[in-house]
Amino acid sequence: MKRLLILGAGGFGHMIQEMAGLLGYEEAVFLDDAVKGADVVGKCCDYRAFVKEYDTAVAALGDNGMRLYWTEKLMEAGYYVPAMIHPTAVISPSAEIGNGTFVMQRAVVNTNTVIEHGVLINSGAVVDHDSYVACGAHVGLNSVVKANCNIESRRKVEAGEVVFSTRRKIDGVASRDLEDALYAFGFGPQCSYVKPFGEGHINETYAVYMPTEEGDEFAYILQRVNNNVFKDPAGVMENIFGVTEYLRNVIREEGGDPDRETLSCIKTKSGCTYFEDSEGQPWRCYNYIPNSVCYQLVEEPEQFYQSGSSFGHFLKQLGDYPASSLKETIPDFHNTVKRFENFTRALKRDIKNRAAACKGEIAFVLDREKDCSVLVKQQEEGTLPLRVTHNDTKLNNILFDADTGKGLCIIDLDTIMPGLAANDFGDSIRFGAATAEEDEQNLDLMHFDISLYELYVKGYLEATKDVLTPEEIESLPWGARLMTLECGMRFLTDYLEGDTYFKTAYPEHNLVRARTQFRLVDEMEQQFEKMQEIVRNYC
Repeated sequence: MKRLLILGAGGFGHMIQEMAGLLGYEEAVFLDDAVKGADVVGKCCDYRAFVKEYDTAVAALGDNGMRLYWTEKLMEAGYYVPAMIHPTAVISPSAEIGNGTFVMQRAVVNTNTVIEHGVLINSGAVVDHDSYVACGAHVGLNSVVKANCNIESRRKVEAGEVVFSTRRKIDGVASRDLEDALYAFGFGPQCSYVKPFGEGHINETYAVYMPTEEGDEFAYILQRVNNNVFKDPAGVMENIFGVTEYLRNVIREEGGDPDRETLSCIKTKSGCTYFEDSEGQPWRCYNYIPNSVCYQLVEEPEQFYQSGSSFGHFLKQLGDYPASSLKETIPDFHNTVKRFENFTRALKRDIKNRAAACKGEIAFVLDREKDCSVLVKQQEEGTLPLRVTHNDTKLNNILFDADTGKGLCIIDLDTIMPGLAANDFGDSIRFGAATAEEDEQNLDLMHFDISLYELYVKGYLEATKDVLTPEEIESLPWGARLMTLECGMRFLTDYLEGDTYFKTAYPEHNLVRARTQFRLVDEMEQQFEKMQEIVRNYC
């Protein structure tokens, strides 16, 4: 016979007695200190005496503290103390319901919610997903506990009350905007901690760690986009989602792993491609790709060969993607003529009175005005076709497989737009064929390494020579010269304008960067015929 001992013979106790009949109990009797009746077999203090006769018991007491106290006493005494769930209640299979908890008529407990022991979820109440109701609490009639809430032990949620999510402290979160972003993408309730990540000049990037059975795991990359630079965040994210979703299909057809070989973008909980914080700054999120590494500088020649192969393959994969559908999120980004015009305007204004400190660098740029139009003119004449280009093809925008050392995934797709193959090629060379970092203050350490240039040419043309036109192949050395010159101009322009674009660590930082680029340009000019010969050798 299935029998139940109920502590408390008041109105709530009789509701549980009635529920017991619906749940298949053939007998349900009471212990109560005040009520008398045929089905009251003793006082509450007699509970130990009935453990053999009634091995199953619950504490049906309306007072939260007393219900919790007696639930724990019954468990300590060896009773089986079940959760009592009304047949009309709706309980998610992933929800956890503790011992001695009561879920009454038409109550709802949703996905991944935890209800501890000795809790009362009253008739019509809703506890939404990913919430936590601590022991001895009472969620009242027709009340609503919204998603991601924490209800404290012994708390009473009044009838009809709506409880909204309360945020928890997350280690590493020092601003409300970062916290808002974590919650916008759904990480707030579970996130273990966050910390700064990467070495980019433009955006603010964080590593997001989530708990697993094995410990905290680096799971996501959360990034605040600099909308002083990217003034059309919706367009940026439309480009990125479009290209990465397209690449997933291409990679799958190639037999690759789309979860590792392209970025996987995540939408907000409301389905948006990005989240806008209280300051109007956009945030976006990607899955982190584990077992991958990123290099700030070429450490082994093979890495630069892999870089050429990776960016070449990237261009080839997007060969059939409609370049015209991409938003031009930074107009004239690699229009070197317009960059020169921006430079001369900044020089004329000289709003920080810095021109006197960089006369040599200014003269270097002015002497190369005619060079700036070489590729732009060919594009305007239709000699060089527009392609889907990355437009920021530095070595550190490639993830390498940590085990094989092979190029794995192209990242940092903010500037993916229509452009010239020569521009992507050239930006890789100006960054990767240099013997020092772009902000090296000792110019004696900065040189153009033509052997690294040759390795990149080999990797790039192996991936693209059946895609690029002969004119595009001939334009590649010019791409190296002009992208390096353009980058130097941009650093120098920003220096003259007061460092509003690139992150700087000290007042002369952008000027130092400009000087390294101009050193590379000078050495490329000296070896330009050799650069052209190398390209022709690998056609």
